[in-house]
Order: sequence, then C-alpha cells, then structure tokens
Amino acid sequence: MPSEKYFNYLRKDRMTTVWCPGCGNGIIMKNFIEAAHNLQLDKNKVAVISGIGCSSRVTGYLDFNTMHTLHGRAVAFATGVKLAKPEFEVVVMGGDGDILAIGGNHFIHACRRNMDLTVIIFNNSIYGMTGGQYSPTTPEDSYASTSPYGNLEENFNPVELAITSGATYVARSTVYHYMLTTKFIENAIKHTGMAVVEVVTNCHTYFGRYNRMPQPSEMLQYFKDNSIMVHKAKNMNEEELKGKIVIGEFLNVEKEGYVDKYNKMKKQFSTGEASR
Repeated sequence: MPSEKYFNYLRKDRMTTVWCPGCGNGIIMKNFIEAAHNLQLDKNKVAVISGIGCSSRVTGYLDFNTMHTLHGRAVAFATGVKLAKPEFEVVVMGGDGDILAIGGNHFIHACRRNMDLTVIIFNNSIYGMTGGQYSPTTPEDSYASTSPYGNLEENFNPVELAITSGATYVARSTVYHYMLTTKFIENAIKHTGMAVVEVVTNCHTYFGRYNRMPQPSEMLQYFKDNSIMVHKAKNMNEEELKGKIVIGEFLNVEKEGYVDKYNKMKKQFSTGEASR
C-alpha cells in the first residue's frame, strides 16, 4: 500500500498531531518522509533535531533518532550530533522564530562553518505557538498580535542570510509546491555541507486571520498566485517583485565542509603527521 511508506517513518502511537487542521507543518513533514523514502535512508542513521515551537513538535512524530531540544538551540545540538556521528544524516527542522530569532547566532555560524547539516525552515512568518507575535520574517506592514497597526520592521530574507553567511546549498519553496519541496529536501540531504531549505508555509490561525486569509485554502492560493521561479525573477525589477515569493534553487556549490576538515585534522594528529 502507498501509505505504508509514510507509516514506516512515523510514530503511529503519537497520532494525531497537535497542529491546527490545515496547518502546513504536516505537509512539510510528509515532504521529508517522501524524500527519506526516495533516498532509501536508513532510519537508524538519521538524526532529526528540533527546538521549540509548533513546527518543532515534528520530532515527536517522526520515527528516526530524534531530539526535541531547547528554544533556538537545535542547530547547536545538531552540530554536536554530526561531529560525534559523522556517518549520520543530521537534519534540523524548526520555525522562523526558533531558527532565525533566538537561534539566529547558531544558524549563521553553522553556515559560516559549512557544517554538514540539512536545515529545513518552516517559515510561517509569525510565532504560532505563543500567541501570534510577529517574527523576524513577518513582512513589513503585516499584522500580528504585537503589531496591531502593521509591522514596522523589515523582515529577514532567509535565503540571502544563508548565502551571505556561507551555506553551500540554499533553496526556497512553499507548501503549495509539494513536488518541488520534496525535490529540494532530497537535494539538500544529498549535498555535502550546509544545506538550507526554506519552506514558506501557512499559519492561518494567526497570520492568516490577522491578514484577511483565515482559511488554509486562501493562504495556499496566495502562495500559488504570488510565487515566482528564481530564473524569472532575475528579469524583474524591485517594484514587480514586491509581495512576491521567489522560489527555486539559489545556490548549489561544492566546498569542503567543516566535518571533513575536522576528521582530517583528527587523523593527522592520531598518526603524528600534524605539525604546528
């Protein structure tokens, strides 16, 4: 049965999820399971790490080696896991607040080191678990519980942040673009080095309700109508791109990662080849 490929990667005793009906988090979880199945990953050699937030509950449902860690510290924990178990595929899953706000420092330095991690950012542009406060990715002029008159701050662009910080694979998709998201996650897992996949997703309960899109279908329609592939966006000016979501693969380069450097240094010292 087709559904068996999903059940094999889920803790069925934890079903159903705590996510709101129609939440995009479940779509991204299925994207990851689909990618794991397509790549025939060994569950015993995959670690999935999350912090705190709605999306970070994902590690409770996935049947891999999982860690539900401290707020903002998922990338730091994942770095430790990768150094201790370099043969593992180590994946971080978390929201825009967890990874880019309190966890922002860990994120940019993991990019700088080119850590061999796959970081999947569930970007719903708001703090969904704690009451709908605006987050680092809430668009300017958008409404939230803490910006009732419109957000005054310019939002982070996670793709640009990842690239300028040193990541070597960077992609963006939306939960509407299911097959594209699965493909990007597969490519990220296969990539050696820091791989970042931003998935724009819906929190209709807070972001949508505050911004006149209270139904999941309305937000998915918005993603469909306002997404532009990166190769088309290159020929558009700033005014034409206003309010658009640019999706696609932005960067995919081969560069020696931190784990390879670290293991090479360990080998040199253990064989006495190292010199100061």
